[in-house]
Amino acid sequence: MRAIRQYEFGPPAVLRYGRVLDPTPGSGQVRIAVEVAGVHFVDTMIRRGADNGPIARPRLPMTPGREVAGVVEVGPGVDEAWLGRRVVAHLGLASGGYAELAAADAGRLHVVPADLSAAAAVAMIGTGRTAVGILDAAELTAADVLVVSAAAGGLGSLFLQEGRAVGATVVALAGGPDKVALAGSLGADIAIDYLQPGWPKLVQDAVGGAVTVVLDGVGGDVGRAAFELLGPGGRLLRFGWSSGRAADIDADEMERRGVTAVAALGDTFARDIRTLEQRALDQAAGGAWRPLVQEFPLGAAPDAHHAIETRATTGKVVLIP
Repeated sequence: MRAIRQYEFGPPAVLRYGRVLDPTPGSGQVRIAVEVAGVHFVDTMIRRGADNGPIARPRLPMTPGREVAGVVEVGPGVDEAWLGRRVVAHLGLASGGYAELAAADAGRLHVVPADLSAAAAVAMIGTGRTAVGILDAAELTAADVLVVSAAAGGLGSLFLQEGRAVGATVVALAGGPDKVALAGSLGADIAIDYLQPGWPKLVQDAVGGAVTVVLDGVGGDVGRAAFELLGPGGRLLRFGWSSGRAADIDADEMERRGVTAVAALGDTFARDIRTLEQRALDQAAGGAWRPLVQEFPLGAAPDAHHAIETRATTGKVVLIP
């Protein structure tokens, strides 16, 4: 089969496309003919060999990727009913998704709903499940004024849609006019370019009062400025820092301002992860969420990584074998 292999840590160019042996599924596993493989920001951290990532450095060489959708080919020792089914799976701490074939534990499989594309299913199995967990913690209501950073990204675009669904006032922050326009098309009440000077004042003027909830995965200066928009009783949910560093906010300052920091991804998320995956798939299959997807050919995995790292993507990035 053809796959992406990584033999060393470094820039996107270390991802090499070529032929390798087909994977052999072990006991309790199936082999999937991959239609779509997901690319995650964490993948870029793993590729670089970052020491501050959520996943330890893997042993090399390896095939990256932990999200796949496709058709089950073989599965020694598993229920034969899986054979020929369209499935989606998050491979967990394992890798091997950037390939034409991938092995997955049968216990991680979900049947792809009939009306859902493989790309949308991949978006839901990783990014979607994270969105469900964060939104559970946010407890949005129609009374909220919600600020979403990176609103044109895979997570941010889902937050916008859910905010609108519950009736909240939704403020989308995005980088550049194209992404701002996209956020507006998803139903944001206010869409603002955080690359332009003085954008926090634009938010304040537009909402005419205090922000009540911030969902921030950017961190850095953007995350700090978004935090400062929160009024007393506001909730800050932080779930990453795509800018490369966390926002500089300490607990004492939060207490002085009367702002609550909510742990969006904790033990409950880990325990209920399969339920979160199914809920995300149901949201997309039922039409409540329309996941945005940006496709790259499998052999262009280095380009996909570069695009993510330079914030040149919109929605969920996927690879097509």
